[in-house]
Amino acid sequence: MEGSPYQPPRGAFEDDVHLFAVSVYFEDTDLSGIVYHANYLRYFERARSDMLRALGIDQRAAIESGLGAYAVTEMDIKWKRPARLDDDLLVISRVETVRAASCSIHQRVMRGDELLAEARVIAALLSPEGRPRRQPVEWIEKFNAVLGKGV
Repeated sequence: MEGSPYQPPRGAFEDDVHLFAVSVYFEDTDLSGIVYHANYLRYFERARSDMLRALGIDQRAAIESGLGAYAVTEMDIKWKRPARLDDDLLVISRVETVRAASCSIHQRVMRGDELLAEARVIAALLSPEGRPRRQPVEWIEKFNAVLGKGV
């Protein structure tokens, strides 16, 4: 049912960046119609989760098998301009570094050519007990495959 109205929209890679479209709904905004600052975290998270799916990393299977889950361990956000009700936005995510247990991702929320917010995120794979755990070699290879591409 690819492309059917029953499938949620998915992002995609273009070279080394992952693109994920977001629409601003009333629930995303404050009383003035501007996106509430914390909702950018949701946009960033959805884009990162979709990026992992596009890479072939099954987070649900990792959790269910006892391997663990990714958790944000650090995030630096800069807000530049407000997004507003009914805006069509694009979250652009780019893997910057890959380490044994973590990866660093640069993300931007764009409205056309206008930068609205950007974040640098470090996500680490944690065991079910909450300790850092080495990422599977095949995951590191998938990250490195997009890391090595140029735009």
